Amino acid sequence: MRDKFFAVLCGLTFTAAAAASDEAGLSAVRELGRLNGVTLACGRKEAASWVRVLMLNHAPKTRAYGEAYEEGTQEAFLAHGKGTPCPASAELNARLDEIARRLKAVLPVAGQVPAGHNAGESVPNAVAPRYLLQDPNGRAVTNEDFHGRFQLVAFGYTSCPDVCPTTLLEMKEVLKLLGGQAARLQPVFITVDPERDSAQVLREYTAAFDARILGLRGSDALTRRAANEFRVRYEMVRDPAAPPGAYTVDHSAGMILLGPDGRTIVRFAYATPAKQLAERIGALIQEERDRMPGAAPRPAR
Repeated sequence: MRDKFFAVLCGLTFTAAAAASDEAGLSAVRELGRLNGVTLACGRKEAASWVRVLMLNHAPKTRAYGEAYEEGTQEAFLAHGKGTPCPASAELNARLDEIARRLKAVLPVAGQVPAGHNAGESVPNAVAPRYLLQDPNGRAVTNEDFHGRFQLVAFGYTSCPDVCPTTLLEMKEVLKLLGGQAARLQPVFITVDPERDSAQVLREYTAAFDARILGLRGSDALTRRAANEFRVRYEMVRDPAAPPGAYTVDHSAGMILLGPDGRTIVRFAYATPAKQLAERIGALIQEERDRMPGAAPRPAR
């Protein structure tokens, strides 16, 4: 009985310690997000680059950490829209140094995943999302257009400060790593900001990453319907004191893989390493090919 008591006590202590460590990490990443919001609002491009490096190198690649970063970014960005003054270069550099030390202390291993978090894929929901949108040439595109091919879908917007560029860079790397198998995959980027993301803006944005990425847009109603079909959340964040076009969009991060039948196979967490994505997708493509009639058997290893 005594041993069991101590085992339970140790378990509770370990859980409490893990929770405290996790909260320290989220707090540090949220503060990094606030610094990101300051650099964006104040036009400090060099400092913004360092912030992104710190985020990519130290923050665990999970939804919780991605959301903490975005929350901090929006909070600081909106505060500067309400008149908060921009810091001097010396103050900004000092804040960069301080947050770098803090991140290294609470998240010493790049990409480490605290207990209770999963940086891999989530459970598939087997839903076949339906959508009706337009490509940058004004052509109507539906989920039926890609029947027989895999689709790798991400939602975002071209003014997104960090999450969307990171996601599309990973999408580009996945296509590269898949090699010839990439012909079986259609990468798709659906904007949740059709108000600012015109066809031309969307075309130039996706092409800057990889010409094979198809940008899609639609009316507010069709965009909302597509997001609901994919179970993606997004919300405009507007500051009443800011100009009409100055707003951010809080949205779900990550990528969704649809199979040749249009059904959801995998929902990948935000910032899942491109190599892990490519290996998973490549294996699924090969499995689908092996099931095709007349497929040659794979050689024994």
